[in-house]
Parts: sequence; structure tokens; C-alpha cells
Amino acid sequence: MQSSTNPPATPVIGAAAGDGTAAKGAAPVGKQARIAVALLVLCTLAALFWPRGSATFKEPGGFLFDGEGKATTLGPKLAPVSLVHFWATWCPPCRDEIPSLQRLARDFSQHNDFDIVMVAVADEAHKAKVFLGDWGNMALYDPNWDVAKRYGTDKLPETYLVIRGEVVKKFVGQTDWDDPELRALIASRLRETGAGGAPRPAGS
Repeated sequence: MQSSTNPPATPVIGAAAGDGTAAKGAAPVGKQARIAVALLVLCTLAALFWPRGSATFKEPGGFLFDGEGKATTLGPKLAPVSLVHFWATWCPPCRDEIPSLQRLARDFSQHNDFDIVMVAVADEAHKAKVFLGDWGNMALYDPNWDVAKRYGTDKLPETYLVIRGEVVKKFVGQTDWDDPELRALIASRLRETGAGGAPRPAGS
């Protein structure tokens, strides 16, 4: 899998932890003040990292861009049963995986309750459009990993099976979407949503 670059850790400034000393002449900090500081730190961390790794796509997770450069979010793009696929043209396993994902889309095309959302990460729109062909106009773009990382993805490819906005399974790395067991899983989730019809067998 292809990985993003992790930023260096921010150094902690101040006295060494556990030295048991305080600055000479410093006034003791009251209990209420310490609690307020702790709450402020928690709120700041939540604002920075939420919903990283969250098991839901219902809530806003940062902005993506469509093929015309317009900002959008994932929520409105989801069907009752969706695959949210993070990939890139610069990622060889991603390129190898796309044909089987396209066959899956074709074979499940009669299901109005099913969709595949393609999110190209740190990629060039024209390259993604050329590579995807007919799918090119449907792709979304995450230029700086903002959305991918908020949902816990820092390596490509990764795919989430999302049922009514809730992640029920995460596929890490290149996946064979022709696999009968995997297709049976998706079909069973579609039956649970009340979608009619049956998918075509792989390769038919």
C-alpha cells in the first residue's frame, strides 16, 4: 500500500515531566483552573482530529471537490449501501484494483440502493478522469488527505462498506471485488435494505 507522509511530532516546551519542581515564586494553580485548562485541551484536540477513524459518514468530515472544483461532502453522495473507495493514480495497487471494482459496479448496476464513491487522494483531476474513463466525471478529490485521514485512512487503497451512513466493514489494501464471498456480503446488505433483484455473477 502507498502511505502518506506523517508530520513530525511537536516538541513539548517546558519543565521536564516528573521533575516535581515549579518556577520560583509562581502562584499555585487552583483546582478549577486546572479543570478548565484540561477541558480546553480536550476541546482543541476534538476540533483538530474529529472524526478521524470515526465509524460514520453521516457527519461532516471535511470538504472534497468534484471534477469541476466545487466543494462537496460525502454524505449527499451515499446510497443506502455504498462503497467509499480512497485511491490514486500514482498508487500501483490502486490502479490494479480499479478494473474489478468497475466490474462490481456493472454487475450490481440494477440496484438503485447501491453506489460506489471514488475519492482520488492527492491526485491530479485530469489523470484520474483519463484513467477512470466513463467514471471520470463521478470521481471526487481529496487534494491534501484531509478527508481520508479524518476517517482513519493514511495508506491507499482503502475502502469502506457504508450502510445508511454507518461503516460496517473496512477493506485495507488491494481487494478482489470479484470474490464471490465479498459479493455475497454486499448482496446480503442490499437485501436488508429492501433492494430488489439479484446481482449478475462476476464476469458474466
